[in-house]
Amino acid sequence: MSDVPSTIAPGAQREILAWYDATGRELAFRATSDPYAVLVSELMAQQTQAARAAEAWTSWMDRFPSLEVLASASAADVLRAWAGLGYNRRAVHLHRAAKVIVAEHGGRVPSTVPALEALPGVGPYTARAVAAIAFGEPVGAVDVNVRRVLGRIAAGGPEAFTPAEMQALADASVPRERAGAWTHALMDVGQRVCKPARPNCADCPAIAWCRYAAGERPGAVAAARTRRSEPAFESTNRWLRGRIVDRAREASGWIPFGEPIGDHGEGAVRTAVLALARDGLLEVRETPTTLEARLPH
Repeated sequence: MSDVPSTIAPGAQREILAWYDATGRELAFRATSDPYAVLVSELMAQQTQAARAAEAWTSWMDRFPSLEVLASASAADVLRAWAGLGYNRRAVHLHRAAKVIVAEHGGRVPSTVPALEALPGVGPYTARAVAAIAFGEPVGAVDVNVRRVLGRIAAGGPEAFTPAEMQALADASVPRERAGAWTHALMDVGQRVCKPARPNCADCPAIAWCRYAAGERPGAVAAARTRRSEPAFESTNRWLRGRIVDRAREASGWIPFGEPIGDHGEGAVRTAVLALARDGLLEVRETPTTLEARLPH
């Protein structure tokens, strides 16, 4: 194992928590530690802006106030309620997770990381976030924001750590009595202050302990690096899948998919529809001349 710090300074922990207490974002889902509500918020917040996820979370909890209600809902209702959040597979995973929790855990969200990771759609970050926020477990949820914040404070940058070392650093840095608040605080520091390209170091509560702010840059790359151009979003398979599911949401029954959508030809549309069916987001019926789909019932 490389010679890297195993935790961050207690002073940095105290200042980050004090900063969060004073300035933390007031997002709807942060007002609860109910395990089901936390699980919903964490799955929604994956690849979705926190403020947008908070708004959708409020509507979701009104529509599906408990695991039992969600588990008994139709897949079509769940997918319609997910409209606007993107990455529709997350809705399918959440629905399946609710069914598993009701059937195998007596309707109670499991509290341990291994049991949480066994649920559909729940990966290492989500499992640790739920364990910390809902159950107060002293485990560190590591996403790209947390990795950047802790890596910069401890060693000048996340490049100094292997994934296993970073997870160990994150776990060791959790204040045991405030695991949930710490999880939210690191996210806020990463999103509001410790940004990837232009961090606002002067506003960071951990500046006095931060090696990055002190000028250390482990494994820094050349500043003038040519970036690969990204394809237009409308040309991606993700865009096409989203449009197909949106059409199915708006329909009350079977709808045909035999025409191009945007820049995607009939063959690409057919392939995407069948892939969505394999993922559980659509039901399909096919004849020699037509391909029709609807939300699953």
